Amino acid sequence: MTPAQMEARIVRYGDLQPCRTAFIDAHTPGSDQKENFTIIGGGVSESADQHVHIKETPGFNIGAAGQPPKCRNSLHTHRTAEVFFVLKGRWRFFWGRSGTAGEVILQEGDIFNIPTGIFRGFENVGTDYGMIMAVLGGDDAGGGVVWAPQVIQEASAHGLILGDNGVLYDSKQGQLLPEGVQAMPVLNDEQLAQIKEPTVQEVVSHYVARYHDMMALSAKAPCNVIGDQALIKDRPGFEVDFISRNSLDTGLYSSERHEILMVMRGHWRLGWEGGSCVLNPGDTCAVPPGLLHALEPSMSGEASLYRVRNTDDQAGLTKDFS
Repeated sequence: MTPAQMEARIVRYGDLQPCRTAFIDAHTPGSDQKENFTIIGGGVSESADQHVHIKETPGFNIGAAGQPPKCRNSLHTHRTAEVFFVLKGRWRFFWGRSGTAGEVILQEGDIFNIPTGIFRGFENVGTDYGMIMAVLGGDDAGGGVVWAPQVIQEASAHGLILGDNGVLYDSKQGQLLPEGVQAMPVLNDEQLAQIKEPTVQEVVSHYVARYHDMMALSAKAPCNVIGDQALIKDRPGFEVDFISRNSLDTGLYSSERHEILMVMRGHWRLGWEGGSCVLNPGDTCAVPPGLLHALEPSMSGEASLYRVRNTDDQAGLTKDFS
């Protein structure tokens, strides 16, 4: 593989292209400054304006959300896994039918494997622009987002209508639902009653891993964060490892799986038979199966990254609280 071919498989943080109209709450006050990024795969964006950096998926999708302080993402749920780690800032994640069942604060480097079957939202509670990176289960990310009824109702007051084809239409821009397309129905009372309301203890003890703990556990070998026998025991169709400075042998290795490298801190040199490059904080690299490669920090100081690989488990389905 030539350096140019590898570079085409890297999405640089500085090259990320945001979409500010990705979801139904794009005009809702308090949520109208969000930026959505689709890095690998189409994700769950509802807007035709969304730029997709790498279309080929490895069994899951990679995305990101960027938000200024006090900006929030409205309550929604997914049919497949949704995993976030905080790249920049301080974030509050909350859940429940009204967003009041529980909450947790995540700092930079922390990771949250949000279980399926619950409404969730998040907001930047830091003082600067924040960024969270996301892994969504399945090649098609479960077919989209399921919004809490109040989110759809409030959005309609600001001109946005979600069709049952999963596409947004802005009535204030003169857009109408096409023939044969109906407005996305809201969940009824029976469906809402099936939405879980887990406690803070249930969620935080089983689905959150802290950066400082993973740094300590990865002192000599990669820390398995999400997997069958990991810190977060789950089988969502992918596994996640946390790697720090002394976690890896610097020799060449290969994997039969797709390997997505997502740099948290520091600068990492990726070498392979054919070239080398440096990955920086916020960069995402898709290493193809079977490629002999080596990975090591290229500078002194703190260095950490997440490595995501596809598995043979049923794509995207996390365990829940049933």
